[in-house]
Amino acid sequence: MTYPEMTPYGSLPIPPSGLNQHLRERMKQALRAFGAATASQRCNADYLIIGAKRGGSTSMARWLVEHPDVGTLFPSAENRKGTYFFDVNFGKGVGWYRSHFPTRAAQRIRGKLNGSLPLLGDATPYYLHHPHAADRAFRQEPNAKVIALLRNPIDRAYGHWAERTREGVETLDFGSAIRAEGERLEGEEQRILDDPSYVSFPHQHFSYIDQGRYHRGLKRWLVAYPSNQISVIRSEDLFANPAKIYRQTLLFLGLGEYEPAQFAAWNVKKKDPVEPADRRFLIDALADDVAQLETLLGRSMDWEGFNE
Repeated sequence: MTYPEMTPYGSLPIPPSGLNQHLRERMKQALRAFGAATASQRCNADYLIIGAKRGGSTSMARWLVEHPDVGTLFPSAENRKGTYFFDVNFGKGVGWYRSHFPTRAAQRIRGKLNGSLPLLGDATPYYLHHPHAADRAFRQEPNAKVIALLRNPIDRAYGHWAERTREGVETLDFGSAIRAEGERLEGEEQRILDDPSYVSFPHQHFSYIDQGRYHRGLKRWLVAYPSNQISVIRSEDLFANPAKIYRQTLLFLGLGEYEPAQFAAWNVKKKDPVEPADRRFLIDALADDVAQLETLLGRSMDWEGFNE
């Protein structure tokens, strides 16, 4: 099957039109090449936001970079939240990854202005699901703090499908897509495990149910990283009380108190409710994983449909 070509950052490419757009694209490529050429002089990530997709990772990433002691990826004009390096771009090499971070010299200058070195982060929601991401991340960023946002997997699945539908990647209705997932994903994770260079389009983009199997993904990160470097947040808590969760996250990262002017949610789209038959299908598919997750974390996730 032929899949659409995606950018390195998991979205459909927008072909440049007009001279100005072509020039901007050339400039982006030149800056990335410059960043890679100076990779040895560039910083490490202080924190990783690993997902889950459609769980609030974009909102958390954007709110964090508003903090005066948090920096942006390079170049800042791209307003990029993550690199997708430890999953789909690993074959591009460490130099390409480091090209997304400012130089240590630039950080020292900012540190003198701020009074402390700004923290840097990589927010890539596919990291939680990708079977190699945790080990790869630990080899490159062993001191990074890890933030996982976990949303009710029913709502996460529907939000994921809705996003892919808006983008034109998904052509099936939701009920058909979740029932076709087993066939679409058959053998894909094993192929990734057997061939680390393999990049699977369906594993990333059509895994509406599978990306909600948090126990499997989170366990990989808890094996790779010390538990005191990992913060697991219920997305529902973030949505209900963003100021409280933000303060807790700043404390986890060792940052001073700060509050954005407003906690504007990113990437929120109005959606119809999930059909009862589809909801029942998802509960049956995910109940065991939710129970295992709760055992792993030693707490109830209190997600509607799973504790009734």
